Amino acid sequence: MNLLLIRLIIFAVLFLAGLKLYRMYREWKLDREDALNVESQQEGGQMVRCAWCQVHVPESDALRDHGEWFCSSAHRDRFLQEQRPEE
Repeated sequence: MNLLLIRLIIFAVLFLAGLKLYRMYREWKLDREDALNVESQQEGGQMVRCAWCQVHVPESDALRDHGEWFCSSAHRDRFLQEQRPEE
């Protein structure tokens, strides 16, 4: 009877240790994936300059119209309005 109890305790300790190791591995893996995602986002794309305000923005966030880059639609509209001759 004592031997059975000792085996049960050893099995429970090994099971809990394995569970703890699995949780640590899973947390490490998630942290590593998050770090890789942050790095890939930071590498991002090319920076372009707004034709109206000269501010640099990522190409993926910028608007392009008539061969020029803009940081917002308001700046695009103002720039194009200024470029057109007054009628």
